Amino acid sequence: MINLVIDLGNSRIKAAFFEGTSLKQKFSLNEAKELDQFLARPHDNVIVSSVTADASEILAKSVTSGRKIHLTSATPVPVQVQYATPQTLGVDRLAAACGALQLFLAEPCLVIDAGTCINYEVLDDQGVYWGGIISPGVAMRFKAMHTFTARLPLIEAVAEAPLVGDSTQTCMQSGVMNGILEEMRGIIGRVRQKYPSLRVILCGGDAALFENQLKPSIFAAPELVLVGLNRILNHNVSI
Repeated sequence: MINLVIDLGNSRIKAAFFEGTSLKQKFSLNEAKELDQFLARPHDNVIVSSVTADASEILAKSVTSGRKIHLTSATPVPVQVQYATPQTLGVDRLAAACGALQLFLAEPCLVIDAGTCINYEVLDDQGVYWGGIISPGVAMRFKAMHTFTARLPLIEAVAEAPLVGDSTQTCMQSGVMNGILEEMRGIIGRVRQKYPSLRVILCGGDAALFENQLKPSIFAAPELVLVGLNRILNHNVSI
C-alpha cells in the first residue's frame, strides 16, 4: 500500500511516499503548484495537513480511489487527545505527537518542533497527548528585535553563538540562540521530572541549529511530522 502524505507548513511544503510504515521518498517543494506532479503519481491513499492552503483543492487533484483525508481536529487519530480546545490545535502539532507514538510506542515523549514557532508536545506512555508549549521561533525572535526597536539590525542565526557577545550582532545572536537553547534544556528538565524515562524528539527546519548542543539527550527525527501523518493515514485506513 502506497501512501502519499503532504505537509503544507508556514514556510515550506513537504511531501513523501510511504509503503506501509516505511518512508520511501521525500520531497521539499517551493510552491503548491509543484504538488501536481506528485498527486498524479500512483498512490493508494493520501493525507494533507495544511496550516495555510485549501487542502480540499489539493485532494481533488489526487488520482487515488482510496482514502483522501484532510487532517482536521475531527479526524480520528491514534492518540488520545486531552486538549481543552481541540478545534484550535494545530494539525502539525497533532501530527508530531502521532509521529512520536509511531517511533516510541508506550514511552513518554516530548517533541520539540523548531520551526516558525517552537512547539513542544507532551505524550505519556499510554498514548495520551496532553498538549504542550508554543514559543517564538528563531527567525521570529530576530525579526521582533529588529521591528520593535529603532536601531537593532535584522541578522541571521548561527549554530553556536558565544555566550558573551562583543558586538551588537553577536549580543543579539547570543540572546536568541542561547536563550532558545536554555529554554529547551529547562523544559526538557521539567518534563523529565514527571516522566523520568522521557524520550525527547527534535524536529523542524531549525532543528540542526540545536541538535549538536542538546545531544545526547535528544533523538533527532527530521521527518517526524511526515511519519505522524502517515501514522494517522494508516489509522484511518484500518478503521
